Amino acid sequence: MKHRIIHPLQKYLLNPPIKALLALGVAPPGYALLETVGRKSGKPRRTPVGNGRAGNEFWIVAEHGMRAGYVRNIEKNPRVRLKLRDGLRMRWYSGTAHLLPDDDPRERQRWLGAKVPGSGSNAAAVRLFGTQLLTVRIDLDS
Repeated sequence: MKHRIIHPLQKYLLNPPIKALLALGVAPPGYALLETVGRKSGKPRRTPVGNGRAGNEFWIVAEHGMRAGYVRNIEKNPRVRLKLRDGLRMRWYSGTAHLLPDDDPRERQRWLGAKVPGSGSNAAAVRLFGTQLLTVRIDLDS
């Protein structure tokens, strides 16, 4: 029931303005843009996510687990791109995503909060709106 209410709210009301800002290269604090390949269409699909960069890894706690479209895209094709802030500009990074169903997503959020300043507000929103948390790690290419 929670997913049926939250999903349309995020898809049509909350995510579009954030996605537009990220596409323009204006990153709201604490956000990044994840690009996956559509599992059916083969087209690029872009989703705003919390900025979880820690060195050469990028961590996401997916709110809806395997029900999230980008997670199902990753399951089919783990090659992804991330648009991240690099100084004053935004830059694309490539990487390989790994779904980690055995990882504790709440503990991962606590760990990430200590590593990435400002990630606490995103973690709180994920816990509030989330229905089935799942950890995703992206290993960024050198």
